[in-house]
Amino acid sequence: MTASVARRVAIPAIPAMPVMPPAIPAGGHIREIAGTTMGTTWSCKFVGSSANAQTLRRMIPLALDRVIAQMSPWEGQSDITRFNRLPLNQWQELPRELGRVMSSALRIARESGGAYDPTMGALVDLWGFGPSGPREAPPPDHIARLHQACGWQQLDLDTSARRLRRHNCGAIDLCGIAKGFAVDLVAETLLELGIHHALVEIGGELRGHGVKPDGSPWWVEIDRPAQAAARVVAEPILVALHDLTIATSGCERGFARGAQHFSHTLDPRTGWPIANGMVTATVLHRSCMEADAYATALMVLGPEAGTNFAIKHQLAALIRFTGDDGNIIAERTTPALDAMLA
Repeated sequence: MTASVARRVAIPAIPAMPVMPPAIPAGGHIREIAGTTMGTTWSCKFVGSSANAQTLRRMIPLALDRVIAQMSPWEGQSDITRFNRLPLNQWQELPRELGRVMSSALRIARESGGAYDPTMGALVDLWGFGPSGPREAPPPDHIARLHQACGWQQLDLDTSARRLRRHNCGAIDLCGIAKGFAVDLVAETLLELGIHHALVEIGGELRGHGVKPDGSPWWVEIDRPAQAAARVVAEPILVALHDLTIATSGCERGFARGAQHFSHTLDPRTGWPIANGMVTATVLHRSCMEADAYATALMVLGPEAGTNFAIKHQLAALIRFTGDDGNIIAERTTPALDAMLA
């Protein structure tokens, strides 16, 4: 006999007079298409026809290619790469999508006191997490030199003219927000095509709309990877992604030198990988772009400051961190997430 597994269920608040999505197509069933992008995979489950599937196989890659062409530091002619090569104080016009992402990136940088910062490109690369690929831990003087050039305050965004300039040579890196934006862009593409019941996923970040043919929501489980040395006693949390997104940032990527582990998440305030006990930060939000950036900020802020920040900004968040001995993973949920838990 198999023992039942206890689960917590998170259901988003629904307004008293919700705007209902169009009815599920008669006889509709779930279809799925998938592919690769941005060094990871994408998938889309939706309620629709085979003709819809053919259209989406063409339209989704086009939307994802726009994100790469504008925001990828690995593309030599992307808008961001070209901006990073510009002389200081020179304006560059931005495509609509990139202007939208930069506006959110700078707002969240300001809100978080720089815990999220889009000007860390050179340091990300120096630590071996950028286009140059893996490398040894860099010398402290190299870190300090590049860190002096960073800082979101160096950027001027002219939203009316949709243009950007910088006053220091810190390179822009949008990897902490672009994937979430790509999820939003794909979901918005579906809505524009009249597909209102779907679940979009890119590299573990998700956005759901509408319901399945049987009327049930798109259920997903919050990603909570275990650490080899840690004991985890926690019941799964299932989330109903009804007009909701979810993004998780963690420390599973990085490299070790002897007994020391260097996280791929850098603290913009120091230029060094975080070492604050954080394991993962998960954020539920209406915008996957914002959930992505907020999750990164929470990782940098750490358990105490991250929890306080999430509460202040009314974020539905799950924060996981290790105790002093590193053998037990603790969890904190914010009041906004607690309100969703049934």
